Amino acid sequence: MDTRKYSIGYYPAPGSHYKWVQKDHIEKAPQWCSVDLRDGNQSLVIPMSLEEKLEFYHMLLRVGFKEIEVGFPAASETEYEFLRTLIENNMIPKDVSVQVLTQCREHIIRKTFDACKGAPSAIIHFYNSVSVAQREQVFRKSKEEIKQIAIEGAQLVKRLASEYEGNFRFEYSPESFTGTEPEYALEVCNAVLDVLEPSENNNVIINLPVTVEMSMPHVYASQVEYISENLKYREHVTLSLHPHNDRGTGVADTELALLAGADRVEGTLFGNGERTGNVDIVTLAMNMYSHGVDPMLDFSDMPAICKTYEDCTRMHVYERSPYAGALVFAAFSGSHQDAIAKGMTWRKEKNLYQWTVPYLPVDPRDINRTYDADVIRVNSQSGKGGIGYLLEQAYGYILPPKMREHLSYQCKAVSDHDHRELKAEDVLAIFMDSYLNIRSPLAISDMHFTPTDNGVEAIVTFLRHGREATVQSTGNGSLDAVSNALKDYTGKHYTLKVYTEHSVQERSSGSTAAAYIGLENESGIMSWGAGTDTDIIKASANALIGAFNNMTSKE
Repeated sequence: MDTRKYSIGYYPAPGSHYKWVQKDHIEKAPQWCSVDLRDGNQSLVIPMSLEEKLEFYHMLLRVGFKEIEVGFPAASETEYEFLRTLIENNMIPKDVSVQVLTQCREHIIRKTFDACKGAPSAIIHFYNSVSVAQREQVFRKSKEEIKQIAIEGAQLVKRLASEYEGNFRFEYSPESFTGTEPEYALEVCNAVLDVLEPSENNNVIINLPVTVEMSMPHVYASQVEYISENLKYREHVTLSLHPHNDRGTGVADTELALLAGADRVEGTLFGNGERTGNVDIVTLAMNMYSHGVDPMLDFSDMPAICKTYEDCTRMHVYERSPYAGALVFAAFSGSHQDAIAKGMTWRKEKNLYQWTVPYLPVDPRDINRTYDADVIRVNSQSGKGGIGYLLEQAYGYILPPKMREHLSYQCKAVSDHDHRELKAEDVLAIFMDSYLNIRSPLAISDMHFTPTDNGVEAIVTFLRHGREATVQSTGNGSLDAVSNALKDYTGKHYTLKVYTEHSVQERSSGSTAAAYIGLENESGIMSWGAGTDTDIIKASANALIGAFNNMTSKE
């Protein structure tokens, strides 16, 4: 590796253009244009078929895109056929514009208009490269010659728009803008605008593509601000962005450029595109959403969008992709789980509408993700808070804190031994096997209680190894009486340190009582049991016997 080979290849905006620095957030959504069916499609190993493009197109409409670049119809028969299918079958809604791409070459522009004939609303997006490297190495033309290509392209699209049936708008891109002197890019754009003559009824799009990322995001933002402040006909021009992600900062480029005065963004869902991809519209839109700004795109069923994307493109939404990835809300760490669980509890206790839960920038349910399957994830790194929360949310069991800690060790041991993540049903199985209604080797087969002046008298029948024994005892309550009978029968001494109870709502049969008991033996070691029954006294007795069986199994 030799850094001497490289030098700065971009051109900062002349003067001082940093008004965007004074803004701390994006106040409204830009106009969005999806280029998944063009930029995204051309970067696929196997481009989408006509049927797949139609499925993807309808998904983009459901999400809410009002501008969709559908292809380069002069360069591909499939894309030509796709556009004709949309037009001839009246598949373009009244409030939606399809966009097509064309180079500034006469025969390509003419074929593009042939493909767009009869379109209810079409954006003719024409471009030519204006960068220093392209001028010198590819075209070997002067600045004036390159500008003339753009001017002639503008003249031709303007003339053909009046000759063809359809409703047309124009978009011009000085391709490789980021490798172009901003003054020269401005000169070319203004020359194009002089031809197209933007007006109140003739809005023109000037698109500033980050064809290749070459600078840090703030440099691009200042370039955009410079262009925005010096464009002719600015009130009738939509200033658009088309960032790629070569340096991994496509989202930052876009956000800062929107602060700098841009009105519109071209990008793809999940950032698919040439090389490292286009800017990720899902991330951009959800970033706005997390700041309370309506992105004007509907990602309320993110899993379904991901599935359509993966089915049609044969690409994969990376598990850590912001907002959309399968693991982006997942908390495996014990401390993270505990903070999330407490945050959820706080929100419920305070009846809060505002979302402030630690570690979760947005409510997963807003994009059709669930807490139990997507947020609290159990492996050998997990802690008591998350495991307890998962058991409570999925099945309604509210364990006392120390018992949750004990259960967490049980779960982590299984995960560590099996080298796998545990699902909610796995946690439930461990809970049931370890604590719930444990009746072996000792069980209670019958109980009767009689109130007395000092409390309760109990007659308890124990069953052990197939043999029954009945013991009579007293206590200050039913559970205390059963506990005393158990001590008399077994000769074992312990202290009942923890007792909690609650009702568990069941879908089919109303509610069941759940009880949890922690026993401390003479060595100070805690053992735990849980019991359920429609009768709280029986549930408590089951928990007691379960804790006792666990205690004696360690001796």
